[in-house]
Amino acid sequence: MTISEVSKRYGISQDTLRYYERIGVIPAVNRSRNGLRDYTEEDCGWVELAACMRSAGLPLETLAEYVRLCQEGDVTIPDRRSLLLEQKEHLEVQLKAVQETLKRLEYKISCYDRAMETGRLTWD
Repeated sequence: MTISEVSKRYGISQDTLRYYERIGVIPAVNRSRNGLRDYTEEDCGWVELAACMRSAGLPLETLAEYVRLCQEGDVTIPDRRSLLLEQKEHLEVQLKAVQETLKRLEYKISCYDRAMETGRLTWD
């Protein structure tokens, strides 16, 4: 699969894919005889993981560390697990904050709904 096809498939620019490869967020992609990147399904799996984790806000450094650990083999399984658990904890804190914000917004919206029905805005 070409870089153009991967870019379209995952909605990630070609420049970003090259950057991810350069800094280790995705492993090095094999090249065709003419030097063009030739993405395999395994490569696409790494791209998909990077896209997912980035959309959740994980730092590039963390993703690169995870890839590096994976490439070192099964001896790093405990380290990879720890890294993922730490990121999960960060996401849970963020999720809680978002849920609290949603609750506050729902309250405000309900006040405005009531105001539209009664003609008066109250914050009870």
